[in-house]
Amino acid sequence: MSKSKIIVLDDDPTGSQTVHSCLLLMVWDVETLRSALKDESPIFFVLTNTRSLTPERAAAVTKEVCQNLKQAIAAEEIDEFLVVSRSDSTLRGHYPIETDVIAAELGGFDAHFLVPAFFEGGRVTKDSIHYLSIAGKLTPVHETEFARDSVFGYSYSYLPDYVAEKTAGKIEASEVERFLLADIRAGIGDRLMELENNQCGVVDAETQADLDRFAEDILTAADAGKRFLFRSAASLLTSLAKLGRQPIAPEAMSQKKPTQNPGVIIVGSHVRKTTEQLKKLLEEEGAIGIEVEVKSLRDNPDLRSKMLAEILDRVNKIYQQKQTPVVYTSREELTFTTVAERLQFGIEVSSLLMDIVKGLPQDIGFLISKGGITSNDVLSTGLALKQARLLGQIIPGCSVVITPTDLARFPNLPVVLFPGNVGDELGLVTAYRRLN
Repeated sequence: MSKSKIIVLDDDPTGSQTVHSCLLLMVWDVETLRSALKDESPIFFVLTNTRSLTPERAAAVTKEVCQNLKQAIAAEEIDEFLVVSRSDSTLRGHYPIETDVIAAELGGFDAHFLVPAFFEGGRVTKDSIHYLSIAGKLTPVHETEFARDSVFGYSYSYLPDYVAEKTAGKIEASEVERFLLADIRAGIGDRLMELENNQCGVVDAETQADLDRFAEDILTAADAGKRFLFRSAASLLTSLAKLGRQPIAPEAMSQKKPTQNPGVIIVGSHVRKTTEQLKKLLEEEGAIGIEVEVKSLRDNPDLRSKMLAEILDRVNKIYQQKQTPVVYTSREELTFTTVAERLQFGIEVSSLLMDIVKGLPQDIGFLISKGGITSNDVLSTGLALKQARLLGQIIPGCSVVITPTDLARFPNLPVVLFPGNVGDELGLVTAYRRLN
């Protein structure tokens, strides 16, 4: 087994969606990082939530984490480690800002690899082109809604061109090292040993076995002294960490409920897949919807206190009837003059949702959070956690964490971190049924 510790800087809290039994950190002071480095699990996650931040703030947070990591690594006398900048499998996020900061602060990387394949979500990479499976058909990601994201939009599915676009030509497409399926399946150990000066590489993967083989060669090279950085989706982490089967079956997650009371579901994501899943969930017996009118919040910020009081009143009435409140943001996509305005309003909406979480009944049986940024804020703000232990996945790609026993409010609570664009149309229904 490799001796390398795997340190994941996760730009939203859903990157742990393919692993289990490890720590998720919501704070990154040196002592907390040292405790994670000493943990028995070979992997841990630092939830930076940078995808919700401006480029400048994302760079500052990443720099702070890396500077503290440097101290923690030195204090624990760790020589071998891998750093993963985990981000969205549909190529949205602050690339190359985050990998540039990590390279500058932790230094000396021989290469950084883009590995966006995420099999649980139907994303594969072939001939350096990244695809998303839609209705059984592989669609180049630049043709999907994700490429038109108002903050992180892009023009190319061919990863060398994506790199050139995102780096504004600092890395030309012709300079990118391509690791194709045939290469990976034949073994790339010799090529890895030749990489230097933070060479950019893009990696094909069609199955988990491809990433298993890639990871095997990576770990061998790392043990031989090579230093690598990754910009990846979650599936690579399965292969790097080699954790095996999770100890609690997805169907048995209800065993971890602290009470037999109903739970609460918070839906912040507004992508199309979430809307489809929400529609199915609200058809379920006992799942009662409460809509948060975000347009009203934008147009009349002074209504916030009134909205919060009314929503919490409805939550409590539904809960007292032994039913499950489903608090969801209205589905329309609002327009803003600038990206900064959109990001700021997203913070305001999340702030309202987190005040709702803080006001929930203390004896709920579970909490499901739908959306990456929403999930991060639930952990760090709504529940005010410093760290949590990952139990595993309740459906493929959807993590369950358990809150600490000594938490003043909501101890031992199972919390589902449900990405916006993961699962079929019954994904939310399945998670709800398994916990309810």
